[in-house]
Formats: sequence, C-alpha cells, structure tokens
Amino acid sequence: MASRLKLFLAATGLAALLQPAFAEPPRAVVELFTSQGCSNCPPADALLVEYSKQPDIVALSFPVNYWDYLGWKDTLAHADFTTRQKDYAHARSDRQIFTPQMIVNGKKSCIGSDQAQIEKAIQMTLKGRSTLPVDVTIAEQNGMVTVSVSETGETMQREAQVWVLPVLRSRAVPIERGENKGKTVTYANVVRGLKRIGEWHGGSARFEVPVDTARSGGDGYVVLLQTSHDGRPSVILGAAKSAGL
Repeated sequence: MASRLKLFLAATGLAALLQPAFAEPPRAVVELFTSQGCSNCPPADALLVEYSKQPDIVALSFPVNYWDYLGWKDTLAHADFTTRQKDYAHARSDRQIFTPQMIVNGKKSCIGSDQAQIEKAIQMTLKGRSTLPVDVTIAEQNGMVTVSVSETGETMQREAQVWVLPVLRSRAVPIERGENKGKTVTYANVVRGLKRIGEWHGGSARFEVPVDTARSGGDGYVVLLQTSHDGRPSVILGAAKSAGL
C-alpha cells in the first residue's frame, strides 16, 4: 500500500511539474511602444498594467529610445524595440510610428491609451474566434523550457518563428527631467530582449530552450509564434507566458 502511495505521489508530482505555465489560451497579444519622455504615455502605461492582470491577454511593454533627446533618456529603452516598431509599420505599409502605440496581435495599430479602440482591434484580428488560432503551451523541467505548438485547423498560415522574450514583471521609474518630470511611472511586463528559438512549419512541434536563457535576468518570459512579412514581424498566431505574468 505504501509503495502504491509513493508511486501515485510521484506520478501526480511529475504531472504537476509538466503542466503548462500558461493554461488559458490567450485571445490577444498587446504590445505597447512607450517612452518615459512622452507626456501622452503614462495613461497607456497604466492601461497596460491593467491588461497584464488579465489571464487571457499577453501584455508587453516595449520602451523606445527616439524621444531621449527631449531631456530624459529612457532607462528601459532599447534600439531593437524602436526597430521592431518601425518594422511593424513597414509590414502594415502605413509607416505610422508614434507613442503610445499599441500593436494588437501583430497586426492592428491603436492609440495605446484608447481601450475601446484596442478592444475593437482584438475582435477584428480574432475574426470570430475566442482565442489565437494556434495553441502554444510551455512547461519547465530540469532547467529547460519546452514549448509545444499545436495546429488547430483555424489558420491557413503555417510558417512562423518561435520567439522567447524575457520580461521584467513590474518596474516603477521616477522620471527626473523631460515632459514627465516629477512623475513615477509603473511599467508592466517590460521586454528585455527577443530570442528566436525555432521555425514552425505547421502541425505539432516542440522546441526547447534553457530556463536561464528564457528569463535572461528577467522575472519571467513570453513565447510568441509570429509570422513575418519580408523579414519583418507580422501576424501573431499563438502565445504563452510563464507563471506569475
């Protein structure tokens, strides 16, 4: 009897360990391009904090650096995020780049503080579905992250890249100069890098990356399954986020 109990506990413990860190399929990935030097950004930053609390939303902050000349150098910004925002604009062929700008599911551009516009964009990009069209789950075991991708038959797109994005869950930044002088702004799920870990060609597939690489000094990480257009980021087919995000 004791041996059976041990086997049961071992089996259930392993099952719990292998459970995906993000169990609920997301309905949207919202990416906020923001800047500490932008006076219009704090309301959008606050809205992203609220989105980050929703289990069916993957919310990401991408601080950009092109407003640094206004008197305050953004302490979280990276030139790669500015490039990502520009690449989105080229992929959409509208070339609209501004802050605060929210990109919904890699496709629709919105004013980052306009929740009604963002929600409308989510519905438009879902095209009648309740979640993103491709299932992505993640699990951690023995220092490795396993990313599982499973086609659901709801998309005609079967070529995409698998990306891991380390994130800082929350950062409060006192801003000492520039347009937001004297304010302390809280940023949610601040991206610290973009790492491509594989190519997806339809069907079911698994990818692995070390936990330390996925986190890279952050508090957690997000996985994106994203298409590209002429080498630039485009429609997001699936996503998952690590526990605690």
